[in-house]
Amino acid sequence: MFERFQRTLVMNYIIGSGLAVFGVGGVFIFQTLDLSIREILLLLGIMLGSGIVMIFSELLLYRRHIRPIRQLFMIESPSIDELTSAFEQASRFPILTVQRILGPHLFGLSIPSIGLTAVFIQMGWIDLPYRLIGLAAIGAVMIGVLHALIEYFLTVRSVEPLLVYMKERHLELYHLPIHATYRSFSVRTKLLISMLITGIFPIMLFMLASSVQLSTSTRTDTYWNWALVILVIIVGIAVLCSFLLYDNIKRPIGFLTSGIEQMESGQLQKIENPYLDEFAQLIGGFNQMVETVTAREQENAQLLDSLFILFAATLDARDPYTAGHSERVAMYSVELARAIGLPHAQVDLLNKSALLHDIGKIGIRDDVLLKEGKLTDEEFSKIQEHPTIGIHILSQIHLPASLQPILAGVRSHHERIDGKGYPDRLHAVDIPLFGRIMAIADAYDAMTSDRPYRSGMPVEKALSILESGRGTQWDAEFVDVFVQLRRQGISA
Repeated sequence: MFERFQRTLVMNYIIGSGLAVFGVGGVFIFQTLDLSIREILLLLGIMLGSGIVMIFSELLLYRRHIRPIRQLFMIESPSIDELTSAFEQASRFPILTVQRILGPHLFGLSIPSIGLTAVFIQMGWIDLPYRLIGLAAIGAVMIGVLHALIEYFLTVRSVEPLLVYMKERHLELYHLPIHATYRSFSVRTKLLISMLITGIFPIMLFMLASSVQLSTSTRTDTYWNWALVILVIIVGIAVLCSFLLYDNIKRPIGFLTSGIEQMESGQLQKIENPYLDEFAQLIGGFNQMVETVTAREQENAQLLDSLFILFAATLDARDPYTAGHSERVAMYSVELARAIGLPHAQVDLLNKSALLHDIGKIGIRDDVLLKEGKLTDEEFSKIQEHPTIGIHILSQIHLPASLQPILAGVRSHHERIDGKGYPDRLHAVDIPLFGRIMAIADAYDAMTSDRPYRSGMPVEKALSILESGRGTQWDAEFVDVFVQLRRQGISA
């Protein structure tokens, strides 16, 4: 991470200095002035020597600025203070870059270049009027500002992954968000500076270059050829600065837009927040909203699960001899559903449906529901009403659309593959998926559970009954999977 960050900074520096110093500055000098080969070589030597001084000065400042960040990556388990210090230094790095560019530009490049050029003019090696040195000084300051602006925006982008890493590292080690002070230009300041530079810099550059060109040239055609080159450079500078500013604003807005779209589709995901200006607060607010909504949804989901378990427990409490039946049916149903590869969301809905599959028995009279002997035909027909009673009860709750699939399982868990079940006498695949799964789980638990008038039958006998009814009473494929699961459990 740190090495990649340093490599990116080096590339940024090469791009920024290449565009500003050797691109704009070089073209400005050599396209504006009418120079001999010897003078061009001398000026190139001056630029190269001064450039080395500038780079050396920037390197010294860079080593001091990068030290807290480098130390962080040399420590296996940094303290909170070390992490916070490195984070604050990283957040300041774009501003430090501006300082690191402007100082050496002035004292390492401009002053030595101007001084050497004056000496060479005095010695007669370069034939230029002294007044051009003053214009060159103004141009050097303008180029330094341009270089600093380019480097600032490039560094902002480069430092973002580093800030994200430090936040994650702090959370991993101390389970707390990092508390540090962001230090950066505000969006307003960046807009103001960028617009001033992109608006004023081209005009000043053109005026400066015109002053030089008109004072050294007497040919109109030469002037207009030169002016065309300068105009192309000016347009390029304006486009580049506008692109850097637009990219700096577009990325956080794009992340926010993507986050909102994900939220609308039901995906609650926080956005990485490496930003150092007003966008840091905006994205921080969005992430806080995501945390709040996520926590509320988890609370609601836990409450809903508790209500389903409460309903099942209420039903089981009414008939103590079948206590735990609903939860066991839910457990067997979920086990079968996972074995056949149902997605997690459907497994969760199936679990809820199975917990409530017998909720309609609340509407059956005690003398029928709790009767220990054999039921009469009339009494059995009353028992057969419990799926439709259950649907009626649940319809009073006004379940949201996401929970509507549980109704199918409640209504159809007594349907049979051969169409002889109830309440709708559905056949085969016309029976909802949840109903076909729950029918097997319900029958197995009923056969293997103890009753006051009989003991639960052995597991192997219950499995044999399920196998004998595969394709007629129960779904054949699901029976095979369920039986295999139960026998694997016995052997284990």
